[in-house]
Amino acid sequence: MKRMQSISWRYWAVTDVLLIAAVLGWKQGFAAVIGLNIVQLAHFLAREKSLSAFPVQVRSAYLGLLLAGQWDPLYFIYFIQIAGTTAMVLADYCPLARFLSLMPWNRREPFTLELLKRTVFSPPVRGNILQGLPAE
Repeated sequence: MKRMQSISWRYWAVTDVLLIAAVLGWKQGFAAVIGLNIVQLAHFLAREKSLSAFPVQVRSAYLGLLLAGQWDPLYFIYFIQIAGTTAMVLADYCPLARFLSLMPWNRREPFTLELLKRTVFSPPVRGNILQGLPAE
């Protein structure tokens, strides 16, 4: 319940509702969800003071995916985002953050199938996935 009080959780919860509404036909929904995510990105950029900060990377990637989905051939991305955002809101499991943690600039160990398995299947952690991956 404490997580529901965090600003981050609230941003993701509203994002999820707006994106679902947009996909279900609310015409202004895409503008609303993109606008909210611009605000969220600006908020975390101001808080973290670095484009390379992990929370900023997650929000930048999410916004990029929202924008990419505006192109008709990539509309399916919204369904993936809804699934991932819903997992984040309901279970604190963020697939996007986990996959971003595998990028070369975010990891300190070589990429292996074992690292992929640990990243995908480790339980949700407080903070971010970079801080909570189980040791090799």
